[in-house]
Amino acid sequence: GVDPPPRRSARTSGPRPYAEAMAVDRVLLCAPRGFCAGVEMAIKALAWMVRAFEPPVYCYHEIVHNQKVVSRFEDMGVVFVDDVTEVPPGAPLMLSAHGSAPEVVQAARDNGGYVVDAVCPLVTKVHHEVKVRAGKGYQIVYVGHEGHEEAVGTMAVAPDAIHLVETEEQVAALPDFDQPVALLAQTTLSHRDWDGVKEATRSRFPETWMPGRSDLCFATTNRQSALGQIADRCDTTIVIGSANSSNTRALEKLARDAGCPRVLRVNGVDEVPDDLTGTVGVTAGASAPEELVEAIIAHLAPVEGVEEVRYTDEDEYFPPPRSLRDLIDAVDLVATLTLGGPVADRPGLNDRQTKASDVLAALPTSR
Repeated sequence: GVDPPPRRSARTSGPRPYAEAMAVDRVLLCAPRGFCAGVEMAIKALAWMVRAFEPPVYCYHEIVHNQKVVSRFEDMGVVFVDDVTEVPPGAPLMLSAHGSAPEVVQAARDNGGYVVDAVCPLVTKVHHEVKVRAGKGYQIVYVGHEGHEEAVGTMAVAPDAIHLVETEEQVAALPDFDQPVALLAQTTLSHRDWDGVKEATRSRFPETWMPGRSDLCFATTNRQSALGQIADRCDTTIVIGSANSSNTRALEKLARDAGCPRVLRVNGVDEVPDDLTGTVGVTAGASAPEELVEAIIAHLAPVEGVEEVRYTDEDEYFPPPRSLRDLIDAVDLVATLTLGGPVADRPGLNDRQTKASDVLAALPTSR
């Protein structure tokens, strides 16, 4: 991410070009916030595909659940589809970070084009757990949101052995299984969504198997913990992210449950009202780019500046999918040979040091 704006006094805060009526004293800025490691990987992967292929490049489902990110890629010639049969034969295709059903992955590969599966490794872990447990004869209770792409893809791994629940009441309505029971979860759930259903399942099925390491995404948990440190200190909390982002909506709910008087979920600066006062908390869901955070803080123009409240540091890194790494090497090799430089001395792609927000910001608005 980028360092927050410097603290400014009342005399040096300057004009408020968007919001003359606002009187924001201070911004409490959550850290961590914004892009998680899986989103970082997926966005950089799709940016590489845009670089390597002539448009259109296709993507199965939204690459991540964020309006601004999706629009940026659409401007670059990416076509988002909800059915792989909509992809012309031989066209390049990316599968989204949320994970896809096995038959979708196979249909994509059968289509004859270059396919990159940008599924988050944490989702892959859950898919593997479903496959293994179902293969051992377990009935799987899966805690997730009906219709969410991640839940749909995960349930398709073993549709005859998996049961979706969202509430304790749905756990109570499950049949009495003759087989052993395993409990798994959508990675982007909040702990509040998970804990009650987990306990209800373990109470109903005392021998329930659970993985040794939680299915819940560390980044989702960290963003919630960071917000939990400031929500009760704020007059308003702004959560940046889109309505179809599960982890964003979990942040919104957490701020309300923590007693913050006013909670706003916004896609961007244009949705921030002009009547905010006092202390404003700012965070961003795991699919929201840092440039939105910066624009909103500039818009708020807090008289007493910005205090970044850090819960923890994140240094997790997910490398691009292997097929994409091979493509990157090929593109770099061709570029080096075309330019006449020595192949052995060509610089490697320093992908870990490249931030997805910077990649997005550098994309032209049209192609």
